[in-house]
Amino acid sequence: MQICVYGETLCAQVTAIAMAQTGHQVHWCVTEPSAWASLEQGGALYTEQGLHFLLEEERRSGRLAYRFIEDEAELLPDAPVVFLSLLPGQEDVADRIIREHAQKPACQLVVNQTMGPVGASERLRDLLKELNSLAWLVALPDLIQEGNAHDTFIRPDNILLGCEEREAEVLMQELLRPFNRRKNVIQVMTLREAEFAKLAISGMLATRISYMNDMAYLSESMGVDIDVVRTALGADPRIGNAYLYPGCGFGGPGLSSNVLTLASALHQKDPEPGLLDQVLRINERQKEILFRKFWQYYQGNVSGCRVAIWGVAFKPGTHRVDNAPILKVIEALWAQGVEVAVHDPQALPELVRWAEGKGRLEVFQDPYQAVEGSDALMLVTEWKCYWSPDWALLKSAMRQPLILDGRNIYSPDFVKDQGLVYRGIGRV
Repeated sequence: MQICVYGETLCAQVTAIAMAQTGHQVHWCVTEPSAWASLEQGGALYTEQGLHFLLEEERRSGRLAYRFIEDEAELLPDAPVVFLSLLPGQEDVADRIIREHAQKPACQLVVNQTMGPVGASERLRDLLKELNSLAWLVALPDLIQEGNAHDTFIRPDNILLGCEEREAEVLMQELLRPFNRRKNVIQVMTLREAEFAKLAISGMLATRISYMNDMAYLSESMGVDIDVVRTALGADPRIGNAYLYPGCGFGGPGLSSNVLTLASALHQKDPEPGLLDQVLRINERQKEILFRKFWQYYQGNVSGCRVAIWGVAFKPGTHRVDNAPILKVIEALWAQGVEVAVHDPQALPELVRWAEGKGRLEVFQDPYQAVEGSDALMLVTEWKCYWSPDWALLKSAMRQPLILDGRNIYSPDFVKDQGLVYRGIGRV
């Protein structure tokens, strides 16, 4: 089947790859010149988990082609299925695509994956009706997990499908059949219910993270190891283990914006601060916790110190730093005259672009070179390459042997036995 996928998002790239892998003829259409330039030069917009290799493989197979949409004349010929995987705020682009495809007789289905406020899909559905199109519109909220995007698309635990027509549901069941074999994970609901469910899921995950960070903050004052408490909580079947790890805050373009969208909708109903406002407040506080521990250790005498940072991406497996905790940490360090040296397996180019014109940043391709002569090492993103460092090399390279573990991946006792000073999140 001919399929058009529109957008520069991670969801767009993964959808295009997965649909091509299952035998469809996919046209991936991008709307931004920079994205088009990257694809034309043989690159990929997102490289996590070998996505660039998968993209190139499908392109060579002939099942996946790129297209840059500059104006209406450049839009693709007819395709029965159109996926909208646009960035939030691209409503005008979505309208333009809808208007173009509504004129084509073969267009049967528009799949809205773009995350927006509740009601966004209904607006697109109504536009199709105004244009007298016979195409159906369904909502398929993006549930992929950055850092593991391809696997979570092709082996989903849950698929939310907002759908109003039986014919559209049948066609979507067929499109998703290769990813729905182990058990039926498709939940069919209304357009609004699918959009709201996606936001509610994000809100729940963020709440669990902030709750654990609050408990970690409290546990330190009580001499309690939060890791022991986390294990006890996770053992209760009513709670489970997911998203119970305290740390230095969550970031990223998806979770943060979804919680903000949900909190904003709640404010329209009740101006009083609610639970999600507290979740966001705790998260912003948590982003500064490593700096506060660093400040306390040196009793405020930090000007002229040098801090090494391992991990700047908002989570392992991605190159993105959107809303990442590291941004607040670096700004706090700069404000106190601290030298900053960083290492990350993928995210350094994006961090350098963010830092341009803001302050001095030293970046290293080798994590141990970043640590040379430092007064503290902050572990911010728990990439696997950081889990088992050469402790003797670390100690000899550092000016002061202070380890600030923002993800609690190290054993406090073991680190101390290596002759280093350990500070974690809620650890004793």
